[in-house]
Amino acid sequence: MRISHFLFVFSFMVAFISCKAQEKNYTSNNKKAIKLYEEGKNHYDMRNNELAEITFIQALEKDPNFAEAELLLAYVYTEKPDYDKAIEHYQKSIAIKSDLFPDAHASLGMLLLNKGEYEKAQTNFINYLKFTDSPLMMKPFAEKGLKDCEFAIEALKHPVPFNPVNLGAGVNTELPEYFPALSADGKYLLFTRRLDSKKTYTGYNEDFYLSINDGYNWMEAQNMQGINSINNEGAPTISPNGQFIIFTSCEDPYEGYGPDRKGFGSCDLFYAYNIGGKWTAPKNLNRPINSQHWESQPSFSSDGKTLYFVRGMRSRSGVKQQDIWTSELSEGGVWSVPTRLSDVINTEGREESVFIHPDNQTLYFSSDGHPGMGGLDIFMSTKDANGNWTTPVNLGYPINTFNDENSLLVDAAGNLAYFASNREGGMGDLDLYAFELPENMKPNKVTYLAGKVFDAETKEVLPARFELINLKTGEVAVQSYADEVTGKYLVCLPVHQDYALNVSHPGYLFHSENFTLSSGTIDKPFEKHVGMNKIKVGESVVLKNVFFETAKYDLKPQSKVELDKLIAFLKANPNLKIELSGHTDNVGDKKSNQLLSENRAKAVYNYLTQNGVPTDRLTTKGYGDAQPIASNDTEEGRAENRRTEFKVIAN
Repeated sequence: MRISHFLFVFSFMVAFISCKAQEKNYTSNNKKAIKLYEEGKNHYDMRNNELAEITFIQALEKDPNFAEAELLLAYVYTEKPDYDKAIEHYQKSIAIKSDLFPDAHASLGMLLLNKGEYEKAQTNFINYLKFTDSPLMMKPFAEKGLKDCEFAIEALKHPVPFNPVNLGAGVNTELPEYFPALSADGKYLLFTRRLDSKKTYTGYNEDFYLSINDGYNWMEAQNMQGINSINNEGAPTISPNGQFIIFTSCEDPYEGYGPDRKGFGSCDLFYAYNIGGKWTAPKNLNRPINSQHWESQPSFSSDGKTLYFVRGMRSRSGVKQQDIWTSELSEGGVWSVPTRLSDVINTEGREESVFIHPDNQTLYFSSDGHPGMGGLDIFMSTKDANGNWTTPVNLGYPINTFNDENSLLVDAAGNLAYFASNREGGMGDLDLYAFELPENMKPNKVTYLAGKVFDAETKEVLPARFELINLKTGEVAVQSYADEVTGKYLVCLPVHQDYALNVSHPGYLFHSENFTLSSGTIDKPFEKHVGMNKIKVGESVVLKNVFFETAKYDLKPQSKVELDKLIAFLKANPNLKIELSGHTDNVGDKKSNQLLSENRAKAVYNYLTQNGVPTDRLTTKGYGDAQPIASNDTEEGRAENRRTEFKVIAN
């Protein structure tokens, strides 16, 4: 919990002191001291803190035991801010008369918590909450502060392993570097650098820099020309393949750089693609993502469809309320109306620096609303079996301290965490560091699937759309596109799952495949190149994700994913007519195999027609074991021969 969160109550405190002044019931009887105090209070009311400070000091020279003067001098130093002096004068005021103004105990406790003096802060919060005869304006802050103290005192007894390593001169400079983003393969590091104000036209300027890892070190970071402007860019999120970014840009809503860069509020989210090594001109994500409020710090999930970000809105107290929001991207490329994450994650305090790991199950973020070390601490939460976020867990001390901790990301392997810090021994101001994440704070294991999509005949690369679907849940695990210049794709996937792969491109038959990621690591990814065939009579596709029970023709539930894709394909190509065919291996008698293959083809036919496909576009045929595509001498070969296909018979 930060000082800014409770400064607004000072106006009420001053009003209380004003009432005391009208009563002339001071702790001092020295008329000169009282006159100076009242002059100082007038200066303070007029927001002239310099004269107020001088006059309160003069009053205390006349009477060192003037508790009210000590208290208002503490307020002056709090607002200055000079927290050490504020603490000194709060302590003196309380020592003179502890019940003069109970909220002084809470204010002192907040300042001590802000310095990490947890036991002293705890004592002041406890003393404050003992006052029951007076209205306690800072009770919510004191109760929250007490929880922080209790957590911090215990956390200090059980430090977690933490050995941060500076990323080196290729990344860090004497200028501040922060908000890192990392590609899935760990080769590309994108971050924000705040430039020296002498080098810009309008104060400081935040720009993006990109560093490439050569396998040993981070190479000298380069300014991202084409993305950066004379305004501020920061807090990027990068797709697993490093070819797509969403970032924050604070543009003038009236003066932007063309219609695509105009903003809706103080800060908006923008996006850009890297096509053939060149970044496209940034475009505003527009509504409903952006609003008249403040949108920042995006994190785009590796499924290619879920965006997390921070939205800031002014609260009744005047303090900016920052929460984590999320939005889904439809197949048609339309963002859903953002929803605020539940109160399990968001608090009445401040949430920021959200990061969704490539496992799509583990969320890291900073907050000063959950019990912590004081200030912004880093937390993690995971999705349970019902898709709900679990109670956030504090990463512990010394990862978290009484200072603000944020800008955390975790690499796809789940081993290294990156963050920004101005700790001693750095290269100047905020630097980027990496440290090994404690075992109980690591996300689920993931690997990545990489390859190229191309025309099977001409070898020309294709910017095809591909989806990876979790066969158990039927949910899309990843949706994305291959690069339109290189045809390459790269996606992160959790291991120990069965997936259906569907690749589609206008004018081509879709590609169907299934595989099990029972193992694999980021260091040993899976590679899959996809050759696609143009739609023409005689071409066929094996429906590798259509499943039946052994020796039966009842469709398994997992088949729905594939068959729905086939329905969508037929709707997109309304003149197409296809033959549905069933095939078996050579185990058993031919008559039974023939009947089984016919019935399986009919089962697919029935599903399609029941879901809107006209019957005159479909025919069925069973081939039994007459058309093997592999040897029947091995189980692997027989499995390939047991298949369902469709063949184009008219176009």
